[in-house]
Amino acid sequence: MSIQQIIQMLRAWRWLIIGVAAIVTVTAALYALSLPKTYVASSAVVVDIKGADPVSGTALSAQLLPGYIPTQIDIINSDRVALKVVQALKLAQSPDIREQWDKATGSEGSIDMWLVQMLKSKLRVSPSRESSVISIAFTANDPKFAAAVANAFAQAYIDVNLELKVEPARQYAVWFDERTRTLKTNLEEAQQRLSAFQRENGIVATADERLDIENARLNELSSQLSAVQAQRTDTSSRQRESASPDSLPEVVGNSLVQSLKAEMSRLEAERDQIASRYGANHPERRRNEAELAAVRSRLATETQRVASSIGAANRVNQSREAEVRGALEAQRRRVLQLRGKQDQIAVLQRDVEAAQRLYDVVTQRLAQSNLESQTQQTNIVVLTRAEPPTFPAAPNVVASTGMGGIIGLLIGIAMALVLELRNRRVRSTEDLISAIGVPVLTVLQAAPVPRRRAGWRPALT
Repeated sequence: MSIQQIIQMLRAWRWLIIGVAAIVTVTAALYALSLPKTYVASSAVVVDIKGADPVSGTALSAQLLPGYIPTQIDIINSDRVALKVVQALKLAQSPDIREQWDKATGSEGSIDMWLVQMLKSKLRVSPSRESSVISIAFTANDPKFAAAVANAFAQAYIDVNLELKVEPARQYAVWFDERTRTLKTNLEEAQQRLSAFQRENGIVATADERLDIENARLNELSSQLSAVQAQRTDTSSRQRESASPDSLPEVVGNSLVQSLKAEMSRLEAERDQIASRYGANHPERRRNEAELAAVRSRLATETQRVASSIGAANRVNQSREAEVRGALEAQRRRVLQLRGKQDQIAVLQRDVEAAQRLYDVVTQRLAQSNLESQTQQTNIVVLTRAEPPTFPAAPNVVASTGMGGIIGLLIGIAMALVLELRNRRVRSTEDLISAIGVPVLTVLQAAPVPRRRAGWRPALT
């Protein structure tokens, strides 16, 4: 079937098509006019995705950015936000709404949750494609009610977003407060153990200062021991040489010994002179020999005294060496003990420092959590508030009428085609050829009807 045949068929059934289209169009217009008017009020909020937290200063991770806006949309569509709207507008206290709830549910269940589901069914949340703006639209029969609910959803979303940020901070603050008290007790106990250990061991200064003092004493005793040992070695060697005391440096350097030797030399020289002049029994010679014997005796006594003083000095040095050695050993043991105490004090001090660091960290996190739990700042701002719409969003009479006209036209065309196909007629040369299968020789056109002129009268015969 060609396009020309279809056009001829539609032309033949044009009044049917026009009638059906008109009926459907009028019906659609009347139906649209009979529907209750609904209004759509819309508010918009801006979500600052990359804004830093005012307390911690941290920004949202780049990996969480793609899912942030969908999460915010889910929050707006949540029962928690809708329940806040119900409570903010006090919808459950309206007698008309309670009557509707009673008819719908038979007073079963919670009216708040029934209102939540009703509001969510008429809520439409749509994000902007290229920005962080979220549109919140609500549909209702009353334009003022639609605007109030849309604004209430925007404010409830901001409040819930703030609660979701504050509630974990409050829980953290409670937990950190408990941990702070525990860590403070641990820190005090560690400090008490350190103080008790210092009191028990009489450590007033720090362990490092005490150890430095004791090490200085140990070094001093070591120096003293070295000096005493050198002195003892010297006196021991001189004591061994005391068998010939005349060669001892102490004897040689003694002034009394030297004067006695000089006196003895003078008396010996005098004796030689007397011996050359007088006999052996001469009184001068006897006096000289008596004086010489007395000087020798005094020289021997003084030499022996000096030699014996060297032995006494050696014994003193030995005693001093033993005393210094004992003091050195005692000081060495004291230093070792102090080092052991220093190690124990270092352990106790590390415990105190670790407890202090942990206490400081938890105290800092407690202060931060307290600030976060008291914050009233959010990264969401209302961009535009919803205003009562002037014109209804539905029904759209013009669109409904136009859609009805299109549908009626299609129905009329379909009816015409169905009727034509059920009872085919010859409406063109193609129809005749397809009906009888004989070629058409010529087509006779209908004679034109003459146009009547004004004042024209047919001729009478």
